[in-house]
Amino acid sequence: MISTRLEFAIEAATKGAAATLEHFQKGIGWERKSDDSPVTIADHLAEQIIRDEIAKHFPGETILGEEQGLTGEHGDRWVIDPIDGTKSFAAGAPLYATLLSYEMEDEPVLGVCVLPALNEVYAASKGEGAYLNGVETHVREASLEDSIICTGSIPSLIEFHRMNGMQMIGERVMAVRGWGDAYGHMMVAAGRAQAMIDPIVNHWDISAPSIIVREAGGCFTDFHGGETLAHEGISCTPGLQRKILEAFQA
Repeated sequence: MISTRLEFAIEAATKGAAATLEHFQKGIGWERKSDDSPVTIADHLAEQIIRDEIAKHFPGETILGEEQGLTGEHGDRWVIDPIDGTKSFAAGAPLYATLLSYEMEDEPVLGVCVLPALNEVYAASKGEGAYLNGVETHVREASLEDSIICTGSIPSLIEFHRMNGMQMIGERVMAVRGWGDAYGHMMVAAGRAQAMIDPIVNHWDISAPSIIVREAGGCFTDFHGGETLAHEGISCTPGLQRKILEAFQA
């Protein structure tokens, strides 16, 4: 399961994630970026650490990072989200992640998600399965009525016209929980929830989670069932995919 590149990715992402803990629940401030999203000193620190590790072990390779953008010209690339869930991080909530993936021809072939405040590391490589702290993990099927569904913020569901579909699903399932960002997708990969509804994302938000969910036996698509990474994402078990997609097309 552990290729040289994946082993490196686990180590680099874990190192970057560990640095965020130095600032976690310390009352640090945050700023707003041009897109109105928050950023902290820990975001910048974690991305720089991971970039430095990539430069040391894979010099000259292309990197796309949330805070520093795209560096390099080669088509294959590393994708970094130093803190996925900065709002949670800034609020002192432990449900944030450091994400790192490697893409070939625009498709992630390995992904790592570190939840440092929870001491959880998810990792996957194409065709080799998904692992949580080194133990293979799988999605868990359940009927819609017995399912737990995760989602992002209510304002995003409203803004991107997904609230009606979410309400249709919510009226039938066992519970809807606001476990947003990468954490929600990892709940699906770990079999702790059956779906995660993400109405708006950036590429770095879902590159790593998408391959982890798929290698755990789940589905990761847009709201129409397309598997190309877009600015939205649904993680779910194969058994629920049709019902969830239908709810958002109604």
